[in-house]
Amino acid sequence: MLKLNRSIDLHKKAERLLPGGVNSPVRAFSAVGRRPIIMESGSGPFLIDVDGNRYVDHILSYGPLILGHRDRNAMDAIAIATGNGIGFGATCRYEIELAQLIVSGVPSMEMIRFVNSGTEATMSAIRLARGFTGRDKIIKFGGNYHGHADALLARAGSGVMTLGLPDSPGIPAAAVADTLVVRYNDLEAVEEIMAVYGESVAAIIVEPVAGNMGVVCPVKGFLQGLRRVTREAGALLIFDEVMTGYRVHNSGAQALYGVHADLVTLGKVIGGGLPVGAYGGRRDIMQMIAPSGPIYQAGTQSGNPVTMAAGLATLSVLSQPGKWDGIEARTKSLADGIREEALLHGIPAKVVQIGTMFSVFFTEEEEVTDWEAVARCDTGRFAHVFQGLLGQGVLIPPSQFEACFMSLAHSSAAVSRSIEGFSRVFKHL
Repeated sequence: MLKLNRSIDLHKKAERLLPGGVNSPVRAFSAVGRRPIIMESGSGPFLIDVDGNRYVDHILSYGPLILGHRDRNAMDAIAIATGNGIGFGATCRYEIELAQLIVSGVPSMEMIRFVNSGTEATMSAIRLARGFTGRDKIIKFGGNYHGHADALLARAGSGVMTLGLPDSPGIPAAAVADTLVVRYNDLEAVEEIMAVYGESVAAIIVEPVAGNMGVVCPVKGFLQGLRRVTREAGALLIFDEVMTGYRVHNSGAQALYGVHADLVTLGKVIGGGLPVGAYGGRRDIMQMIAPSGPIYQAGTQSGNPVTMAAGLATLSVLSQPGKWDGIEARTKSLADGIREEALLHGIPAKVVQIGTMFSVFFTEEEEVTDWEAVARCDTGRFAHVFQGLLGQGVLIPPSQFEACFMSLAHSSAAVSRSIEGFSRVFKHL
C-alpha cells in the first residue's frame, strides 16, 4: 500500500488555489478514481513523489523527456545557456543551430518558426494555411487533439475525452463553423467531404499517428490518400507531429510512412523538456509569415535561448548512431512483454506500439483504428490496472486516452520491472 499523505495534503491545498488542483486536465487523476500524486524529482527513468515513492516513469512529461529525467547532456546545455542569460528579446545562435538540425532531418521542412507550445504551433499553422490558400474551412479528425485553440477544439482527444467533454463551453459556434470533423482512418468520408467542400478547404490537419486517444496508427493508404485529395483540391496537408516528432521515427512520421506534408508542427522533444513548439514546411508557404510576408505571428519568448539549447542537446544525442534505435528496441521489448502477460493471464488487451510510444487498450476488438473503437474500451479495467501499477512502482498516464513513452534512460532492468508490474496486476484482476 502506497503512503501518499503529503501528496494528499498538498493536493487539498492546491484545490483551493488551482482549478481542480492542477494546471492541466491531463494531470488530474479523476479518471482513475484518486487524487493526483505530487511529484518531487526525477532521475533517469524514475519519478519520485513528495512521499518518497519511486516509479518507473512512462509519462515522461507526456513525451518530451526522450533522454530521461535530468539527462546530463541536456542539463549541462541548460546550465551553460542560463549562465549567459535567460532571454535576450533578440535572436541567439541556438535558434539557428536548432533550426538547421531540424530542417536537415525532417522531410519537407525547408523553413521553421519556433513558438512556445504545441497549441501555438497548430494555431499558427492553421492561420498560415488559410492565409496562403485564401480559404477558410479546415478538416480534422475525431480523437485528434491539436491544442486548445477554439477552431481545433472540436471532438478533440486527450484530456477532453478523458473528462467526457465533446468540446468546450466558451467557444462561439462561429469559431468552429469552418471546422469539419471526420472519423480517423476513414478516407472514404474525407473524399466525400472534399467532393462537396474541396474548393473551400484550406487544409487537412491530422496526427499521422494519433497519440491523444492512446496510440492509434494509420491504416494502410490513409495518409497517402490524404496527400492525394489535398493535392487534387489545392488544399494543404498539415501533419501535427507535436507528439510524434522524434517519437515514432527519428525523422518523424513523414519519414516512417513516406508521405510528405506541406506543413508540420513540432513540440515536446525539440525543447528537451522545456516549453516549446514549432511549425514549418515548404519555403513558399513559410515566407508568407511576417516579417517576410503579410501573415502575422509573434511571441516574446519564442526561440528562448535556454529552451533552444536544451532542444539542441537532446536532438544531438538522438542523432548519434544507435541511440534512437535502442529506445525503439526496448519499447518493443516492453510492449511484447505486456502482450505476453495479458495472454498468459487471459486479459483482453490490445497493445499498440510504434517507435518509442505504446498504449494498452482493454478491449476484445482485434484492431483499434479510431476514436469510436477507443471509446468502447474498458476504462474501469484501465483504472484498476493503473492503481495496481502504482503499487508496483510503475507509472503510466492516468487515462486510457493518453500514450505511454520510453526514454534512453530506460534500461533493460527498468523494462523488466515494468513487465513484472503488469504481470502482478494482471494476475489479480
